[in-house]
Amino acid sequence: MAWTMLFAAGLLEVVWAFFMKLSDGFTKTLPTAVTVAAMLASVALLAASMRTLPLGTAYTVWTGIGAVGAFVVGIVVLGESASAIRIVAATLIVSGIVLFRLSSH
Repeated sequence: MAWTMLFAAGLLEVVWAFFMKLSDGFTKTLPTAVTVAAMLASVALLAASMRTLPLGTAYTVWTGIGAVGAFVVGIVVLGESASAIRIVAATLIVSGIVLFRLSSH
């Protein structure tokens, strides 16, 4: 269950990052509200997952999911660059997440 909560927390990190971009520096009400709500929910799920998972594992996986998810959303939705070096970097992050998952007891 801790891994499910952690994965959901990571996905919510992607949501708040995307809506923060849409909020235009917190000047638009609805995207700002979604950003804050998703942030709170993400951190709450991260905290709940840390009841079971080690701090280093939980935090690294959470930020990794958020980073790679925001990277993908940036490319797919916002038309950001998908250069080879950026794709290699994202692949390395995903590899690290998988290794953390395989190394947990």
